Amino acid sequence: MTTTASYFDRKTSTSIRPSLSHLQADPASPHTPQRTFSSTFSSPSLSYRAEEETLVFELGARHLSVGIAGDSFPRCRLGFGPEEARRAGDYRRWLPGYEDRVRKKRRDYTWGKDHELWQMDLRNTDLGLVEDKLERAVREAYTKYLLLDPKNRKLVLVLPSVMPHRLISSILSTLFNNFYNQSITLLSAPVMSTVTSGCRTALVVDLGWAETIITAIYEYREVYECRTSRAMRLVTKEMAQILQQYEGLDGEEMPKELKSIEKGGRETLKQEADSRYFESAEETTSRIAWCPLELQPPTPPPEASDITPTLEDLNLTTSKPHHPSPDRTTDPNPMISLPSPFKPGQTIYIPFNTLSAPVESALLATNTNPKFHDDHDQPLVQLMYNALLSLPNDIRALCVSRIVITGGGANIPGLKPRLLSDLKARLGEREGWDKVSGRAAEETRKMLAEKANNRHRLVGKRWAGAGGEERGESDKENRDAVGPGGKEDEEPERQSAAFAQQTSDPITEELEERKKKKLKDGGGETVKAEVRGIETLGAWAGGSLMAALKVKGVVEVERETFLRDGMAGARREGEVRAATQRMSIGRPAADAGWTLGTWA
Repeated sequence: MTTTASYFDRKTSTSIRPSLSHLQADPASPHTPQRTFSSTFSSPSLSYRAEEETLVFELGARHLSVGIAGDSFPRCRLGFGPEEARRAGDYRRWLPGYEDRVRKKRRDYTWGKDHELWQMDLRNTDLGLVEDKLERAVREAYTKYLLLDPKNRKLVLVLPSVMPHRLISSILSTLFNNFYNQSITLLSAPVMSTVTSGCRTALVVDLGWAETIITAIYEYREVYECRTSRAMRLVTKEMAQILQQYEGLDGEEMPKELKSIEKGGRETLKQEADSRYFESAEETTSRIAWCPLELQPPTPPPEASDITPTLEDLNLTTSKPHHPSPDRTTDPNPMISLPSPFKPGQTIYIPFNTLSAPVESALLATNTNPKFHDDHDQPLVQLMYNALLSLPNDIRALCVSRIVITGGGANIPGLKPRLLSDLKARLGEREGWDKVSGRAAEETRKMLAEKANNRHRLVGKRWAGAGGEERGESDKENRDAVGPGGKEDEEPERQSAAFAQQTSDPITEELEERKKKKLKDGGGETVKAEVRGIETLGAWAGGSLMAALKVKGVVEVERETFLRDGMAGARREGEVRAATQRMSIGRPAADAGWTLGTWA
């Protein structure tokens, strides 16, 4: 009895199809054979996305900007206000009449404190609350905007150049413990603003929330820093006072003791700003605040009859828009209508020029006497002049031509050209860079200038033009008439060095030839000693660029090292080797440990 051979018992002849023998399945476990591909025609490697994207965070006192390295702008910008700190499912802010609720009035020194993540004075700051707010903001950025897994990713953190060590430790511990970042690189915000401006040297003016910081950057190194308390917090407070002032001019009672006139003729508001209307004052500042290019005369508050619309202005019989002033288009100081933050449904009217008063009063201090300014509240123009005056001559010549104005306050229309024009005027008043000021210094400077002018005038009359030749012929005749026993033995007058023939300097001539050749080849000339402002893309864009180029940062913290040693494992800046100090941004890859760098 013969049995039929199964399929697997049949053997394929190797002489017919020898190249398909590897496709035969194993009789014990039938399965689809594996395919092999040549490397020439294969698809991209499986490690195409093995290297995860580097994340870039810019952390400030009020906002957190989050994005991916290589992007030109962040994916999101989150705040730390009371509305962002609500629990999940708390929708009270959407209830009718929620904005009209009665809120508790707070002290003047707490203006905007609920909207800040931290303050430089940590004595009254709860670091545990800071960690919780930061964790919530970062988690929201990951889940709503980035849509990425936060584990084992490299992080670039852009921070202000001066921060307390306790605050840095809390920020790093929050990121390492809750999001398991592989490493965190700290970058300085002024340096990153200089990077995105396209320069290596600049004077960075950061108009922040609590203070304005001016930093001198030379070859990507911070060489000088100064700060003032005149910043956007003070501007919003002044704007709130103006809103309160013009709120009483809607036909009802006028607030008492709102303003007084100083010696200079400027108006100063005496009533404290109501912190309950912080959001309205900040929105008004960000939308319509502006700065004039020159000092404007003060605008007195109008009477109630001047701004209250009449029945003819309302024109109830037609559907035309309401214009309280018939000459609104031609009036240089028109009335601006704003929704009242104090009485919902009503409108207040403010002169357009008055909207520039908070910027001039808070940032430029045009309504105060300069002798009353303390070291911590210097006006911006004076602080810029002092910062440039404190720099060496070679660095000052470069920084004055590369002034970078950044921060939230830099978006106010007219503020940048006003700062530059006032700085030029200050240089003209001082006649250059002079640390000594005052009446005695001015009189001494004028006296020396008069002496120099008189000296040059006398020398010019003696040696200029034909008069010098005639005087030389008359002197010769006098010497011939005197004879051998007269005054011919006296020494002739020496020629002034200002009119003497200049000797050639081979080194200077060679440098000039190189400069001309460079300009002929298309190279630009370095601008020096000229007041000039340049634009920047911001600190976040600089961090994104550095992360995309994979530049090693000076302060690079590894997760295992920080969790083991904390801030105690960081070396101080004085312990960094001289070779590391000469580097612009990065550090050698073989450098063990980590350093605090500029935050030491």
